[in-house]
Amino acid sequence: MPPAIHIENLSFEYKGNAPKAVRQLSLRVEQGDRFGIFGPNGAGKTTLMNLMTGLLPYTSGSVQLLGHEVKNNKKFINTLLGFVPQDFSFYHELSPVENMEFFGAWAGLHKKEIAQKINDLLSIMSLQAVRNKPVNTFSGGMKRRVNLAIAVMHEPQILFLDEPTVGVDVQTRHAIIHYLKTLNANGTTLVYTSHQLKEAEDLCNKIAMIDEGRIIASDTLNELLKEHRQDGLEGLFLTLTGREYRD
Repeated sequence: MPPAIHIENLSFEYKGNAPKAVRQLSLRVEQGDRFGIFGPNGAGKTTLMNLMTGLLPYTSGSVQLLGHEVKNNKKFINTLLGFVPQDFSFYHELSPVENMEFFGAWAGLHKKEIAQKINDLLSIMSLQAVRNKPVNTFSGGMKRRVNLAIAVMHEPQILFLDEPTVGVDVQTRHAIIHYLKTLNANGTTLVYTSHQLKEAEDLCNKIAMIDEGRIIASDTLNELLKEHRQDGLEGLFLTLTGREYRD
């Protein structure tokens, strides 16, 4: 059984004089993991997410999802993954139903599948009452739930989450994390990054720390806490990445 994600010697740099955003990075995520990627601002977390999902092209190294090289199989890779980006990725003037119909069709689902998924997900996300209202009238938490519903329409085997609960209230955060755990229990591999470290402790069973484009630690959360004599992810984060200000 291939790993969910296998990265070897991956490097990437943006144009201009900026330093490499990712440097000779290697990482392995097993199927069924709830895997967290953490690091300071500018460490390369979002760049790495974009490389793993095929949104950024790479020329150096390898990124495989379930044994398939991302850059060589982009269309097929899109059937394997779902992505919840930090920025909202839907049409704000459309309703949840209209957005989900569009993205469901884009993912290749049939009309009956789309209709069933819409009903199921709007119920799970408590959005039934606003199913036909424009999303631009929604609160931030409601928009986050629409973002997540769109990402899981096609039942992806790997779900990437970049700050999926930023700006939401406690109730919404709790509901989203509970749903993510349910997806994982049913076989979906989760790859997650956030600055909500208490939330991450609850969600993730394995983590990697990234700084200056390199993985500086990767293991189960419990093993890393034990190794570095910390009792929480925040202390581990500061121990591994330092306490100085970051831009």
